[in-house]
Amino acid sequence: MTRICHIEIDDTGLAPPTPEIEQERKVAVFDLLEDNSFALPARPDKPVPPGPYRLGLAIRDGRLVFDIGTEASEKVGEFHLSLGPFRQVVKDYFQICESYFEAVKRLPPSQIEAIDMARRGIHNEGARVLQERLEGKAEVDIDTARRLFTLICVLHWG
Repeated sequence: MTRICHIEIDDTGLAPPTPEIEQERKVAVFDLLEDNSFALPARPDKPVPPGPYRLGLAIRDGRLVFDIGTEASEKVGEFHLSLGPFRQVVKDYFQICESYFEAVKRLPPSQIEAIDMARRGIHNEGARVLQERLEGKAEVDIDTARRLFTLICVLHWG
């Protein structure tokens, strides 16, 4: 059972999201819970707790926090990632999303498609950065990393 069964985003103290950001969040959480791959690596000092896992995401003291528990809400562990490696790709992603939302309102489909392809490329880059940062802490496939990156962006919004 190497998957996430519940996700909670701690947005305490963050600015209220725009309707677009809130929609991105809802879609990412729904998609993530429908299909994901999340496994904890084996450790020499203790066995890997069985999944599925509950995942809490937060930003605390300028770090991205992954709080992991069992399906029965027993704490399994917590790890913190520096936000530094994400800053530029999150900034680029917000800029291209803003361009995309504006384009949808007034540009022809061919131009919207070009912007959407760029948006997906930046999103994929963010997912790859996340996979690299999670190395040795958690194993996720690219689709799970993409959805988690969306949620990281939501947290960055604040």
